[in-house]
Amino acid sequence: MLTVTTVNVNGLRAAAKKGYVEWLAATDADVVCLQEVRAEESQLPEAVRAPEGWHVVYAPAAAKGRAGVALLTRREPERVRVGFGSEEFDGSGRYVEADLPGVTVASLYLPSGEVGTERQDEKERFMAEFLEYLRGLRARAAADGREVVVCGDWNIAHREADLKNWRANRKSAGFLPEERAWLDRVYAEAGYTDVMRALHPDQAGPYSWWSYRGRAFDNDSGWRIDLHVATPGLAARAVKGLVERAATHEERWSDHAPVTVVYE
Repeated sequence: MLTVTTVNVNGLRAAAKKGYVEWLAATDADVVCLQEVRAEESQLPEAVRAPEGWHVVYAPAAAKGRAGVALLTRREPERVRVGFGSEEFDGSGRYVEADLPGVTVASLYLPSGEVGTERQDEKERFMAEFLEYLRGLRARAAADGREVVVCGDWNIAHREADLKNWRANRKSAGFLPEERAWLDRVYAEAGYTDVMRALHPDQAGPYSWWSYRGRAFDNDSGWRIDLHVATPGLAARAVKGLVERAATHEERWSDHAPVTVVYE
């Protein structure tokens, strides 16, 4: 079995003070993908930076306090890659991948965007480049007899079932028609599978992000934007998928919850 968890920690230093360290010590995951680390390795306490029993790869952003992704693996990776060959984005702390036996696991933090601003233009440029990378990644993996799973905060809700208040968000970044169409292409053209949706085809959510504003968490007014996007062979071996939702608002250590999938 291979258990993979992805979680946007919303700042690893802050999360470590709220419960992340205890969560990591208790997890059964073989791989943990982190997003929005927002710290250099040197800024992290030793127990957080290099937790016992884990091999850790960090990909911080060149801009201090922004973005940042990481991969924690129980086994030492055979190969690690930071970035996806993009001149614009490889220093932005948004992608890292590692080869483990038979599978490539990646941690992705796709830009969130903001309608009508340069941030949305940046998101669209990222999406265009990353789709081409995903195509090539799948082809290379297939040639090597490997599977792929790209986990992370994709910052797009694909369908109406993927966010509670979809009617009010039809013109919001994260649920724009062109963003949703791009995910269609990731699945239909690049040949990947949305693993959690395949495991939970007929339900709303399960949501993985709730705004800290208002009572979004208590009302389960969330978004499903933290995804496991896998090659079909690996997706077919997923036997269980769950969102590790905190019992109460006070017990949260991020505005996202870990999303965990068990693969046979």
